[in-house]
Amino acid sequence: MTDATLKFGEKELNLPMLSPTAGPDVIDIQKLYAQGGVFTYDPGFTSTASCQSKITFIDGNKGELLYRGYPIDQLAEKSHFLEVCYLLLYGELPTSEQLSEFVPRVTRHTMLHEQMAYFYRGFRRDAPPMAVVCGVMGALSSFYHDSTDITDPEQREIATVRMIAKIPTITAWAYKYSIGQPFVYPKNELDYTSNFLHMCFSVPAEKYAVDPILSRAMDRIFTLHADHEQNASTSTVRLAGSSGANPFACIAAGVACLWGPAHGGANEAALNMLREIGTVDRIPEYIARAKDKSDPFRLMGFGHRVYKNFDPRAKVMKESADEVLGLMGIENNPTLQVAKELEKIALEDPYFIEKKLYPNVDFYSGIILDAMGFPSSMFTPIFALARTVGWIAQWKEMISEPTQKIGRPRQLYTGPTYRDYVDVENR
Repeated sequence: MTDATLKFGEKELNLPMLSPTAGPDVIDIQKLYAQGGVFTYDPGFTSTASCQSKITFIDGNKGELLYRGYPIDQLAEKSHFLEVCYLLLYGELPTSEQLSEFVPRVTRHTMLHEQMAYFYRGFRRDAPPMAVVCGVMGALSSFYHDSTDITDPEQREIATVRMIAKIPTITAWAYKYSIGQPFVYPKNELDYTSNFLHMCFSVPAEKYAVDPILSRAMDRIFTLHADHEQNASTSTVRLAGSSGANPFACIAAGVACLWGPAHGGANEAALNMLREIGTVDRIPEYIARAKDKSDPFRLMGFGHRVYKNFDPRAKVMKESADEVLGLMGIENNPTLQVAKELEKIALEDPYFIEKKLYPNVDFYSGIILDAMGFPSSMFTPIFALARTVGWIAQWKEMISEPTQKIGRPRQLYTGPTYRDYVDVENR
């Protein structure tokens, strides 16, 4: 491929063009400042590739999401979350022997250090679960000193397995703490997802059996949220990792970024909107408001910034939503009744079809989690649980990159130029 030519002032630079295995070609501007004395301005980095990656690919126009080349709908239908974890971490689907070795290796690390229970009790009783998850994840580095040396491949592997194994326990305990119930320890005879649900909803005083429909739905939520290219939280993990920070600190940074309502809080916002609508008879009023350009109201959980035609994750999530609602029933739940009616309108109304305002993954995941009995304050922590493996895969890829360097974005400075200090009595 020929180079790109950039002309400005009296200068002309030839910049290399790079071709990915999928997606648009890329102009390599690494030498732009050294050779031309200028750099680019790209708020939000929406036109800038910050790294090379082999993990996840999104084609927003086609509505395509691939993990290591495998379509997300095939993985969600035929695979399970720990198998997807293996794929993201190691690049290939595991053989039966590799999987039978990997699953117990994760399972053996599900418990938290017993002293961490005291760490939880240091939070106020009304602390948001996401704050607790963020704090406890960062605190892992103070409990597991034998897996913080990022230059040691074995320690990186130990840290990887520990975080994937312990994040369900961390998240479930954050939930239990928020509702004043005792912590429930992992039961390693259960699968990964069922174990999480058991830690969330069982109590020592009664027997609890995890419904396989709910477990399957939660497993799909985990799979569909496991990675999503270079989003804000993933980029945060990579940036933190570029400084050489320990893996637990890097993943805690990802949790903190995900906490933002513009990122991980979308499914909570969608559910809050459904509750604001309240009843089915009020839906026409809100549809009219959504179509009114002068009204600031926006329908949450519809359309997507990246996917221009449809969100491939939403198709799978809709199936799970139908299964869960069929199990739990919606007759006595006005919020879920509103959700089903609004979904029907959005898929049939010409305005929604023309504007491509289809129900997205956040719309369905909020409905499912609410039907399961999770409060909206737990939606983002569950998202963080699922995304942890993607963050780790991206972090490991960055660490192993031979050209890896500390992240250092430039700026377009618009402040005062040089000026001398003036003594306070002369100001």
